[in-house]
Amino acid sequence: MAFKQHSVLPGFKLSLGYTLLYLSLIVLLPLAALIIKTSNLDWSAFWAIVTEPRVVASYKVTFGTSLLAAVINLVFGLLIAWVLVRYPFPGKRLVDALVDLPFALPTAVAGIALATIYAPNGWIGQWFEPLGLKIAFTPLGIVLALTFITLPFVVRTVQPVLQDLEKELEEAAASLGATRGQVFYKIILPTILPALLTGFAMAFARAIGEYGSVIFIAGNMPYVSEITPLMIISKLEQYDYLGATAIACVMLAVSFALLLVINGLQWWTAKRLGRRK
Repeated sequence: MAFKQHSVLPGFKLSLGYTLLYLSLIVLLPLAALIIKTSNLDWSAFWAIVTEPRVVASYKVTFGTSLLAAVINLVFGLLIAWVLVRYPFPGKRLVDALVDLPFALPTAVAGIALATIYAPNGWIGQWFEPLGLKIAFTPLGIVLALTFITLPFVVRTVQPVLQDLEKELEEAAASLGATRGQVFYKIILPTILPALLTGFAMAFARAIGEYGSVIFIAGNMPYVSEITPLMIISKLEQYDYLGATAIACVMLAVSFALLLVINGLQWWTAKRLGRRK
């Protein structure tokens, strides 16, 4: 006699209904409200708001510092993941746990801590001040904060791929006379490249929307160190809701574009790993 296997979760239709309802309340309705609110503006008014000189300057600061932070983590995130996977050393578990600290630490706390340490009279900033290098309250401070916040994205994306990498391929290449550089560029890098690019895109996407850690170390000087999320908050404080939603729609469009890129990179990763296996 065959027994019907019951799932722990409700049936497909009921589960799908709950899923769509939850996503609608949490994600779709707020985004729809944002777009509907912006639709009260005609195109010329919308374009005038999102292309104001101060707003454009905030775009440059936000996207420029986010890109630079993502590039920095592209290099050093790979290095950290490589060390954690390939080398045993005392305190390895502690270092591995510290990588996730930016996920657990409130961003405002991170921003205050970084601003305190790298201020002209801070523990580290005081050593750079005589050299004429100011870190806190400048775009350089924004890059520092974004680098701290987005580091785990690259490390945690690349680390599993490095762990699954077959060392026999490296040993075979070395036995055939390949140098360490050739082994890395010919065998290791092509395998981890999709994951590396995915981590880079996720770090960049996370950085452009960061507010809490940046607001304390940026200095918030118009045309110099003012980020786009702060422009949105400023518009809301001035009760300029249409202006705030217009700028938010630009950020939303960029976020959707990055989401498509990330999903494309993940599909590419799965396809390459599937072929390799």
